[in-house]
Amino acid sequence: MDVGKLIAIIGDEDTVTGFLLAGVGHRTADATNFLIVKADTKLIEVEESFKTFSTRDDIGIILITQHVANDIRHVLKDYNQTIPTVLEIPSKEHPYDPEQDYIMQRVNMFLGGQG
Repeated sequence: MDVGKLIAIIGDEDTVTGFLLAGVGHRTADATNFLIVKADTKLIEVEESFKTFSTRDDIGIILITQHVANDIRHVLKDYNQTIPTVLEIPSKEHPYDPEQDYIMQRVNMFLGGQG
């Protein structure tokens, strides 16, 4: 039987909890597919979680809240893989701004828009 890929989530507590309640969460003895970013979470921990999620074979999509993505933008700009796909999403406290989303900037550039 083929097993599908997981969705990883990196974001604030409310956003991650919502996705976990929707059934996105997965925990093994060794790892999880989510990271809750709080005010005291170190930037290196967020970067390492993203790098770990992006190299796991069982993850197909990485959802990251845009305000967290802005903190690790230097890592995201170097990421060029198709799978797992990285999608920036809004959070309760921080609305989505497509002009800050690197993926949307690239799509706009390919479609001939300003960017």
